[in-house]
Amino acid sequence: MIFEFNGIKPVIDSSSFIHPQANVTGDVVIGKNVYVGPGAAIRGDFGKVIIKDGANVQENCTIHMFPGATVTINEGAHLGHGCVVHGATIGCNSLIGMNAVILDDAIIGNECIVGALALVNSEMVVEDRKVIVGNPGKIIKDVSEEMIAWKTEGTKIYQNLLFISPTTPLRHILSKSKGLITVNSTAGLESLLVGKNTLVLGMGYYKDLDSVYKLSDN
Repeated sequence: MIFEFNGIKPVIDSSSFIHPQANVTGDVVIGKNVYVGPGAAIRGDFGKVIIKDGANVQENCTIHMFPGATVTINEGAHLGHGCVVHGATIGCNSLIGMNAVILDDAIIGNECIVGALALVNSEMVVEDRKVIVGNPGKIIKDVSEEMIAWKTEGTKIYQNLLFISPTTPLRHILSKSKGLITVNSTAGLESLLVGKNTLVLGMGYYKDLDSVYKLSDN
């Protein structure tokens, strides 16, 4: 859902995807080819949020700040499931691991990797291409070429989701007989229930779903 706050509406590029179960509120600017997953809360009520091109904000992430602050998520940044970015800056092509917390006025440099469950304290400044882990977060080594290549490929997966409509609901079931269904949609499906039969696609997103899927007869 997209919410106006105090007369300010989010500005979202038409190429970006905001899941309908995400909340984007107030002074938020979202650039091109950004993915925002379900349960994400991006609050531009106390201050401003800028999410630049190609970034992704995964399920249940929270982005917020103290009054008057600006949160910047730079190009290609990757916010893993459930992480919190509060009043901080995330550098280009950096990865924030699942359930990590980045506190106020912290600056994560470009191409950094913050481990899952790490806590980066307020005002910590991390140079480019560092690995940060633990609570409190500590720099333990440099990011290797292999690590950043792995991270970049992971981010491309989220960027590619934008071109295959990952969560558009099923629109039409054209026919259903003898355990066969025909789906006419360009959407991705997480699950489809037909009587006792269940077709679970999980992350099986498709560019063209004008196809026939055979369901179990059990």
